[in-house]
Amino acid sequence: MGVLTERQEALVNSSWEAFNKNIPHLSILFYTSILEKVPAAKDMFSFLRDSDGVPQNNLVLEAHAEKVFEMTRNSAIQLRAKGEIEVTDVTIEYLGSVHVQKGVTEYHFAVFKEALLKTIKEAVGDKWSQELS
Repeated sequence: MGVLTERQEALVNSSWEAFNKNIPHLSILFYTSILEKVPAAKDMFSFLRDSDGVPQNNLVLEAHAEKVFEMTRNSAIQLRAKGEIEVTDVTIEYLGSVHVQKGVTEYHFAVFKEALLKTIKEAVGDKWSQELS
């Protein structure tokens, strides 16, 4: 894996700051984007399973989205600082087992990436650039 430049790290950090300013709205956008592509993914998330669409004002949903964005940001920072991403074996094992249990496929990861970029684009507004994509 390559090392992030200082500029790329700054873009990641500014995107994170923009996301943090509006977690409720951007969390809904993120999960709505996923469900538009893969409606059945609703059953993969406990906080979506028993609802019609993406619920408003759901603290569990917001916390999960924040954790996803934070892990993405932290991975980018580690990549810049160390040239690699360090995650404990326990974390990898846990995340892997959850994703296998839920039936996550390679296609789901592509949908996740698309939803993440769409959410970042919304968060940063007119600061969006090809460099962020």
